[in-house]
Order: sequence, then C-alpha cells, then structure tokens
Amino acid sequence: MGQQRKSILIVDDDPEIIRLLLRVLKADDLDLTTVSTAHEAMDLMDARDFDLVLLDLGLPDKPGMEVLEECSRVDGPRFLIITADDTSASMIRALRDQAYGYVKKPFDPQAVVELVHEALKAPELPPIEVISAKPYWLELSVPCSRNAAERVDQFMRQLSNLPEDLEQVSQCFRELLMNAVEWGGGLDPKRRVRISFLKTERMLQYRVADPGEGFKFEEITHAAIAQAPGDVITHTEVRAEKGMRGGGFGLLLVKAMADELLFNEKQNEVVFIKYLDTEKK
Repeated sequence: MGQQRKSILIVDDDPEIIRLLLRVLKADDLDLTTVSTAHEAMDLMDARDFDLVLLDLGLPDKPGMEVLEECSRVDGPRFLIITADDTSASMIRALRDQAYGYVKKPFDPQAVVELVHEALKAPELPPIEVISAKPYWLELSVPCSRNAAERVDQFMRQLSNLPEDLEQVSQCFRELLMNAVEWGGGLDPKRRVRISFLKTERMLQYRVADPGEGFKFEEITHAAIAQAPGDVITHTEVRAEKGMRGGGFGLLLVKAMADELLFNEKQNEVVFIKYLDTEKK
C-alpha cells in the first residue's frame, strides 16, 4: 500500500492567491482543499484531519489570528501563515500560538513550496515559548534542535527588518543560535536555549544563553577564532582530522561584525551588540 497523501487546507479569500498556491503545490501529490472564510475552515477542521493549514489573517468573517489561537489550544494541524500583514505584533502573536512559519505577501512561490515540505516533514518538538512579546524586546525559550532554530531564525529576520547593509547581523545571530543548540544543547530538544532580541533607535542587542557547560577559546581549535590572527589554515586541518564539515569561521565573523561582544564567565552565554548609524535615517 502506498504512503498516504499529505492533506493541506488553504484558507484565503483572494482567488488569485488560491490559484497560485494550487498551481505550485498540485505537482507534489498533495491532497489540497480550499476555503475562503474562517467559519468554513473551522467546520472542515472539525470534520476531518489536515496535516497543514495555509492561513491568511485577513479573512472576511473572522480574523485568521483567532482561528490560529483557537486551534493552538488543541492537537491539530500545523499552521503556515501567508498574509499581507507585516506588523511585528502579528508575527509575534503567530509565533506565540505556535505557527510553523510566517510568509508575507507578495511571496516567492518556490520558497513557499519549500517551506510547506519542511513543515510536513518536521518532527514533533516541544513548543517554542514566548517569554516577552514586545517588538523592541522579544525573548524566547527554544528547544535545542536545528528545526526549531531554523524557524526562530526566519521569524527573527522578519521581525528585525534590518537594512541590506546590516544583513550580516542576522547571520551573526544565526551563528550564535546554531552554536547554542548544537554545542551547548547537544541537539537535545528536551534542553533549551534562551534568547532575547532588544532593539532601540541606536542599538541592536542579541543575547543567547545555552544549557551547556561553556567553553574556552583555546579548546575550540576547530574554529578560526581560536587561532592566531591571520591564520585561516590550522583550524581547517583540525576539522579535517576530526571529520567535521568545512567552515569554522562563524565566531570570527561574529567578532568582526559586533561593536561589543560579551561572554559570561562560563562562556555559555553571549551578548552581541551592534550600534546603529542614526544619521542615515
């Protein structure tokens, strides 16, 4: 017997969006159902099971966010928000109500297809917990898994909304987060990394605390930052000897990009600060 087809409910009142999503997803052997109102969606989800719901927030009869909130209280399908609402408040609320991802219209159809398949294949994990939900002070508790870290990274990129010349700041946060879940948390989803993002007119601050025992720079010989200035070879040889993938430049990039980079005594918690050029505004 063949594998059961994955079922997706598309909830959007824009016929063009419906047609686009049907066109890009129909080639992937998915069971696709469409509705245009929140009440139709709720009735269908009561009547049958879906693996994933693609949900617009601006529905004619009821806000899509209320649908997400109601469904987050019970075991049900995963939700991928696809909406023109690009406000920080909506993104944070969607994250708090365990939306798998948040896509702003207009969107890249191929990127949506990839996110849909990721959401359908992702393992069950403990929830991402929202500790502080202010746009200028977001604080999260994240399970130590690559999947959860990838989701948080995508939410944070949209929330921070950095100009192109500061795109590397987002990459620095990703590096710190991935190090925390991989090395500090050992990719154990029962353990958690706590992160915070603070934003003012003059400053961006990321704080990442992992549950590990910390490290010393002289011990991480597989990283470029542990070598003498200008030595970009030794750490690659160490990585090859240990059978590790190429790379090892992440912390060096972080150090170069940060205006201030502070570690606690154990070095299992780090604060990254970038000052903003307010004269460009």
